[in-house]
Amino acid sequence: MKVTGQLTSVAASLLLSVVPGTAQSGKATLAVSTIQPLPALSAAMAASGKANSLSRVVEAYDSQLMDRLNAGRKFEIVGRSDLPSIVREQELAGSGNVATGDPNAAQPGKLAGARYLLVATVDDFDDTTSKIELPNLDKVALKRKIRLSTTAKIYDAGTGSLLESTSVQLEQTDDRMDPAVLQRNAEPSDALLLEITRAAAQEIATRVADLVFPVRVLARRETQVTINRGAGAGVESGQLFNVFAEGEELVDPDTLEVLGREEILIGKVRVISVQPRLSTALIVEDFGIDKGAVLRPATGD
Repeated sequence: MKVTGQLTSVAASLLLSVVPGTAQSGKATLAVSTIQPLPALSAAMAASGKANSLSRVVEAYDSQLMDRLNAGRKFEIVGRSDLPSIVREQELAGSGNVATGDPNAAQPGKLAGARYLLVATVDDFDDTTSKIELPNLDKVALKRKIRLSTTAKIYDAGTGSLLESTSVQLEQTDDRMDPAVLQRNAEPSDALLLEITRAAAQEIATRVADLVFPVRVLARRETQVTINRGAGAGVESGQLFNVFAEGEELVDPDTLEVLGREEILIGKVRVISVQPRLSTALIVEDFGIDKGAVLRPATGD
């Protein structure tokens, strides 16, 4: 599988401030809209006879994203199926046709108590099946290839302002060369769809969690550290992280916008054990790693 991505940074300090919509447990409340393909993509898939494949991948991605966000244990999640009803209730509350003064009534701009709203779209998709000639066996095999591109946007649910945008592009190919397996019709199989949508959902869920709650060192004991990520949160045994100490707050001189905090590289760690809610990592390089330090995946190493 080939995975590439791009993350655009915008006003991280807004996400870390104490605001309504944060649960008493410390978890931020996140509403997730139902995933939709771009209209032009839907039209193109319908014209090529692949509307059914697109529908299956959108449905699978929709459920996988909710599962991966929940598995990360960082958010209180508002059910997406309820969002249209919530929005209608907000519109009704602001219409003047209902009694006012109820503190529990839906308020315009307050999305069911959610602090953040995640909107994901499918921007590009293709599902092709090609024939593979096996002359030595006097057979013809089938090989399937799926391409998926998705974009997720994180909004302030109270103001409607865009805080972050991230995109992921993936490609999955059924390259198994066992003739007995390849002889089956590859088109009806959902195995590749599930693999590619789960990978996309995990990538998006990890980036959202890292934005609001960066991976941090919880404790250090000699050459090992404990970090606040566990199974289901995008951490894998053997994964390498750069470790940073946070410096001064950085402000854009043109817009006066707070961009975040300076991050100073102070070492590297490699994950050696993943538990349900925590992970243990071995210090590889150490220039002052301590409790509270921020971890970022060392993707270039």
